[in-house]
Amino acid sequence: MLPMAILLDIAQRFRSLHVPGTPLVLPNAWDGASARVAADAGAAAIATTSAGVAWSLGYGDGDHMTRDQALGAIARITAAVDVPVTADIERGYATDPDGVAETVRGVLAAGAVGINLEDTLRPVAEQAERIAAAREAADETGIPLFINARIDTHRLSLGDRTTWLDETLTRAHAYAAAGADGIFVLGTPDAETVRTLVGSQPLPVNVLAGPGTLPVSELAEAGAARISAGSSIAEAAYGLVRRATRELLEKGTTTTLEDGFDYATLNALLLAEPTR
Repeated sequence: MLPMAILLDIAQRFRSLHVPGTPLVLPNAWDGASARVAADAGAAAIATTSAGVAWSLGYGDGDHMTRDQALGAIARITAAVDVPVTADIERGYATDPDGVAETVRGVLAAGAVGINLEDTLRPVAEQAERIAAAREAADETGIPLFINARIDTHRLSLGDRTTWLDETLTRAHAYAAAGADGIFVLGTPDAETVRTLVGSQPLPVNVLAGPGTLPVSELAEAGAARISAGSSIAEAAYGLVRRATRELLEKGTTTTLEDGFDYATLNALLLAEPTR
C-alpha cells in the first residue's frame, strides 16, 4: 500500500479535477499496459473498466470476477502509472453493505482513490445504504475516496424521458445524502438532458463519450464535470483482434496491423518505472 500521505495527496488531486464545464476526461484501462499507454498519451487520471478487466481475465462483464481478482487488477494498474486511478467495482463485489465496505478498504489498499458503484436499479434506500457503508469505510482511513454513484436508469424505457429523468434525480439526491461525490449516468443523453442533470441535483455529473454520444466539447458546454470512455476503448481493442485474426486466417495478410504500436516504443514505455 502507498504511504497514507501520498495516497491522500493523490486523492485530493483527483477530487480537484472534477470541474463542471472543464471536465475530467477519463480513458478506461483494463491492465497495466493500457493504463500506462493512456497516461503517456496525457490522461490526467485513469479509470478502470470492469468490462475490460473481466474480458482480459476471460470472464464476461457483470459481477463474474471475484473481489480478489478485481483488486489484483486494480493494484497492477495503480502500480503502472503516476496519475490517480479510479476503480469500477461494479456492485461492490458484495451482497451487503458490510461487504461493500470491505471492498472499499481493499480498493484503497490497492492504491486507487475513487470508485464507481452501480445501483443496477436496486431499491433506492438499499443502494443508499451501500453508498453510506462505502463512505464510512473510506472516511475511517482518512482518505477522501471519490464515490461515483452509477445510476442505471438507462435501463428504463428510453421513450419516456420524464420517468427516466425523475427517477434519475430521485436517486441522485438520495445518493448525495448517503455520501456520494458524483453521479454517473449511462446512455447517450443530449445536451439539454445533461444541463438538467447538472442543474437539478447537487453532485458533479459523469457521462460517457464514445460512439453515438456527443463530443467532449458539447458535453463540457452542457456542464459535465467528468467524461468517461467506459468499455469503448477495450471494445475497439478487441475488435482489432478479431479483424486482424480473421484477415490473417482468411486472406493470409496483415494490413489491419499496419498502424500498431511500435514494439520498441511500447516496450520502452513499460520498462520505465513510475516515479511516485
